[in-house]
Amino acid sequence: MEALAYYDGKIGTPEELTVPFNDRVHFFGDGVYDATVGANGKVYLMQDHLDRFYTSAKALDINIPMPKEELGKLLTDLLAKVDGTTHFVYWQVTRGVETRNHVYAENLPGKLWVSIRQNHLNDPDVPIKLNTEEDTRFYHCNIKTLNLLPSVVAAQHAKRIGVQETVLHRGDIVTECAHSNVSILKDGVFYSHPNDEFILRGIAKTHMIQACYRLGITVMEKCFTLDDLMNADEIIVTSSSNFCLHACEVDGKPAGGKDPATLKAIQDEVLREYYAYTGKTTVVD
Repeated sequence: MEALAYYDGKIGTPEELTVPFNDRVHFFGDGVYDATVGANGKVYLMQDHLDRFYTSAKALDINIPMPKEELGKLLTDLLAKVDGTTHFVYWQVTRGVETRNHVYAENLPGKLWVSIRQNHLNDPDVPIKLNTEEDTRFYHCNIKTLNLLPSVVAAQHAKRIGVQETVLHRGDIVTECAHSNVSILKDGVFYSHPNDEFILRGIAKTHMIQACYRLGITVMEKCFTLDDLMNADEIIVTSSSNFCLHACEVDGKPAGGKDPATLKAIQDEVLREYYAYTGKTTVVD
């Protein structure tokens, strides 16, 4: 099987499964999700992602229909059914099924979805291009909700202008990217936006910060500006499906590329953890 879908206990291909019309996701985008890499049959950093998933659901009073340990086993079992060695593992829970109404029934059973497909990681040695846009999303970016329309619009615009990711900012303060975290290196110090309501606490970013600690690199989790971004020695973009990518251009202007040694040390340490966890020996299949 090249791709697998799961909904509320049913398993099939994405084309085979159907979702009830009254699932609240259709009317309100009412749910939360998480995602990571699957490699050699292992769901990468599964416990970290499950912790964030259950935290997001709790923040929105959504009931996940099984305990954390059971969901972890389900994800691992479903991953084993999909061909290949590297996968994109995605799961979400919607509030449930009931007639459309803004208010919802107390203790409504949530509906679990899983999608697993063959995938590959981008080569961290290949630089990417970025653009910047004002961050006009809401004030709950720390919850990994299904309401991703602003990110969809930003990602499509980025594709049209030939860049790979959009850096969002509120005023002069850089927050995160449309579907990644962004951090910078300057004078040997790693800077990243603090984990507040304006960004999603990235699992990959968290492990990259831990890698910096192991390497003895000073970490500052504090706000940085667009000027800081443009003048950074390196710009690092990271997500759970792409580790430690670096930028060579922002808004059509050259950027980064001034501290390749420190960048490479961080990339190597992040990948060392990935290889140890999964048994993989390379990022690019």
